[in-house]
Amino acid sequence: MALSLAISPCPNDTFVFDALVHGRVPGAPPVEVTFADVDVTNTAAERGAFDLVKVSYAALPWLLDDYHLLPCGGALGRGCGPLVLTRGTEAQDATTDGTTTAGGATTDASTATGPASTATRPASAAGGAGRADRVDLSGATVAVPGDRTTAYLLFRLWSAGQPPARIEIVPFHEIMPGVAAGRYDAGLVIHEARFTYHRHGLTALVDLGEWWEADTGLPIPLGAILARKGTVDPVAAADWIRESVRQAWADPSASRGYVLAHAQEMEPDVVDRHIGLYVNEFTADLGDAGFAAVEALLGRAADAGLVPQTSNSLATAWTS
Repeated sequence: MALSLAISPCPNDTFVFDALVHGRVPGAPPVEVTFADVDVTNTAAERGAFDLVKVSYAALPWLLDDYHLLPCGGALGRGCGPLVLTRGTEAQDATTDGTTTAGGATTDASTATGPASTATRPASAAGGAGRADRVDLSGATVAVPGDRTTAYLLFRLWSAGQPPARIEIVPFHEIMPGVAAGRYDAGLVIHEARFTYHRHGLTALVDLGEWWEADTGLPIPLGAILARKGTVDPVAAADWIRESVRQAWADPSASRGYVLAHAQEMEPDVVDRHIGLYVNEFTADLGDAGFAAVEALLGRAADAGLVPQTSNSLATAWTS
């Protein structure tokens, strides 16, 4: 009987799971794949819709009663955090007090029709991906890719005390065009947007990964792989996924066609950079640092009242 697997069509997922999906992992059962954005899989996992599923680490507190967290196959690393973007056409002029202001009139976000960003940050952050300094978005409408995504949870932790005026849940592929068109004052983006946001004329106000790493010293936990309890042996599933990862690294050309077929017209060089960033040592094994990062994220979020408290150590949740 085939196992159901839900992953995103992003290059890191198709690269990692190519061998498993195509029957090249010895001893693994047949696999039927569903491709969906992580906001969709987060919701589907609450219904127990898939045997193996990629979800946001931020969604784990609602899922661990029914799923094992696997120690491999997911997305966790350094230098790969979500970005908060705004329109690059807004002038960023250094002021006399050493700050840089993203221009445009201050406007109530509920009625804004243009960029109208009120964000301010130190001048040293201008022009690049941005240091993880505070940015005032209290008057802004911010587009985010899902209310239980890790990106949004990091954003909520970072913006505590100065939350934006309005949050809109927007499909990921619509966020950058929406910010560029002025429908949103800022947008929260992940994955390949790190490499392509300049094409939309956008500027990164802050790199939430930089903020997280500077604050905790830990890698950034983004996407987790779960195995449904009572259906999938988590130890066996981890072995299958690790072998799939090993094969992907040993012969990247074997997965190339599959990866590009689902890369949503992404250029090959962007595909390569995407895989290089998000498929790393934590993909093969979370290890102590990976589990510590996940527990830090969910512990801080629980202390802030943003997620339910998890009862078990995540380091043992995948076999408990």
